[in-house]
Amino acid sequence: MLKIIYLLYQQGSERMYSIGIDIGSVASKAVVFNGKKVTAKVILPTGWSPKETGEKILEHLLKEEKVERNQVKAIIGTGYGRVALSFIDKKVTEITCHGVGAHFLDSEVRTVIDIGGQDSKVIKLDDKGNVIDFLMNDKCAAGTGRFLQVMAHALEIDISELSEVAQGAIPENINSMCTVFAESEVVSLMAEGASKESIAAGLLQSVANKTYSLASKVGVENKVFFSGGVSKNSLLKEYLGKRLGIEINSSDAAQFIGAIGAAVIGYK
Repeated sequence: MLKIIYLLYQQGSERMYSIGIDIGSVASKAVVFNGKKVTAKVILPTGWSPKETGEKILEHLLKEEKVERNQVKAIIGTGYGRVALSFIDKKVTEITCHGVGAHFLDSEVRTVIDIGGQDSKVIKLDDKGNVIDFLMNDKCAAGTGRFLQVMAHALEIDISELSEVAQGAIPENINSMCTVFAESEVVSLMAEGASKESIAAGLLQSVANKTYSLASKVGVENKVFFSGGVSKNSLLKEYLGKRLGIEINSSDAAQFIGAIGAAVIGYK
């Protein structure tokens, strides 16, 4: 049985709701929206079956959050695994949902930088939250959460510790962004006596540089919002802001932007 790793529930008695479900490569997120605010959030590991995970999320929201099916105006699916969801009313691309979700959280956002489990994307928005341009890196895991997860394993630390371990260290130069080659490079650096702290800092800096390269091709306009699971890494956020020469904003709801956008679309 999949374990719920995060849940937030706020009391609300509004009659009609929409549900947004974002099936990502690593984590699946879902929210309940009442037209004004998100009343519940849930996140589960996607696992081997996006279809089963999506069904489990919906069951949880309907039963545990006391939402009746006839109170739900629409269920919108997004993310790479949305095609596996047979029970949803509509499938919408994650690019569109990220734009709508970011605009809902902060209408001044004009650029969304999203780093997820196995891809990263930069999205430019207009003042209505419509996508006017975007670029996505989904050819390999370079600069993504999966890259950092593999590197953290090589350093024998948890991925959640990367920022803390790297804080204050002088970054080592990491030449390769290929996950396989970078892992070998990390092992070699450790054998040569480089500290975990400096290697961790180098890895985060390399991801910031990779993201900067992607963002510079699209063009970054203020206000910038950092979303996705990797956005929880505070030092990476700091490195990226310095590299772009601009303040990077985020939120506790950053990992749920796709699901929020889907729910907002569903309610409309």
